[in-house]
Amino acid sequence: MASISDVVGVQQKSIGQPLKHSLKFFFTTSSEVKNFPDFVVVGLVDEVPLGYCDSISNTAEPKQDWSKKMIEDDPQHLEWYTQRCLLNQYNHKAQIYILKQQLNQTEAVHIFQRMNGCEWDDETGEVNGFVQFGYDGEDFIAFDLKTLTWIAPKPQAVITKHQRDRDRPNNEMWKHFLTQRCPELLKRYLALGKSSLLRTEFPSVSLLQKTPSSPVSCHATGFYPHRAMMFWRKDGEELHEDVEHGEILLNHDGSFQMSVDLNLSSVTPEDWRRYECVFHLSGVKDDIVTKLDKTVIRTNCGKTGILTLPVIGGVVGLLLLLAVCITGVFIWRRRDNGFRPTNSSDSSSSDPSSVKDAALN
Repeated sequence: MASISDVVGVQQKSIGQPLKHSLKFFFTTSSEVKNFPDFVVVGLVDEVPLGYCDSISNTAEPKQDWSKKMIEDDPQHLEWYTQRCLLNQYNHKAQIYILKQQLNQTEAVHIFQRMNGCEWDDETGEVNGFVQFGYDGEDFIAFDLKTLTWIAPKPQAVITKHQRDRDRPNNEMWKHFLTQRCPELLKRYLALGKSSLLRTEFPSVSLLQKTPSSPVSCHATGFYPHRAMMFWRKDGEELHEDVEHGEILLNHDGSFQMSVDLNLSSVTPEDWRRYECVFHLSGVKDDIVTKLDKTVIRTNCGKTGILTLPVIGGVVGLLLLLAVCITGVFIWRRRDNGFRPTNSSDSSSSDPSSVKDAALN
């Protein structure tokens, strides 16, 4: 049986590969979470927030200048998203109620999530799609687009898998959305927002070190698009040991930042010249290579404030993402292309009717 990672892994493989674009929708429904909307959905084009809706406003809200212009020219598009927001909200809240009853759970904090979308290669025309559900931060069930069947990662979800496998019309609906409707929307959004979504911006790259004994961090900020890779290499060969890769974060201006740390505790000063940091931006031929040179490392040893800028930039970027979209996926993080476990187990079943409108179509 194929794994969930096999099905939804397409969303991470885009990093480092040129010419692939994505449209993704993230849903989070919660119960007993104070001071937080109990339903949030966000759409992203190439990881850039397209629009947002939650159970407080109950109205879809565009988040980019080009998406606002799109709504002005086509008000029905906004109405369509708003209707989908309301319908999914009611269905997903019912899901949590059903799962709590099935698992005999108390009125504690519970999270039900869904992520679905598509990727399109504008060179080959290849389209891939994914649908995945999670409960309390763990994988629950995912759709296999090739076989039009569902994958259950745990025995508790097998009943739901069989229910949904038998619902052929619903599975065909998912196929249509993932292979037809979603790519059509993606192409439309790329055309409308091409001045920003299809731009290329190169980063500034710095070497940072907190103390002389700390790892050296190669930090790149201000690049676009997010499809980028950064790594350390020695004598021209990529390093995998003593290296720690950070996540790609969103900056306040819509660009991205990332870092990769190198532990030099076992490296002699004479060997430093053999190391270099490489930044690769998808679709760009030439890489940015930064030699490991002690004279160019920025450090706060004996000073204050020098290393705070990248950190602040990351915090601002995270806060922006929180305000725009991460509120919709605050439990979901990339962990083998799945959901991160919390303090609750997987579900045993789910109401198949809840995905009748699940594709936002």
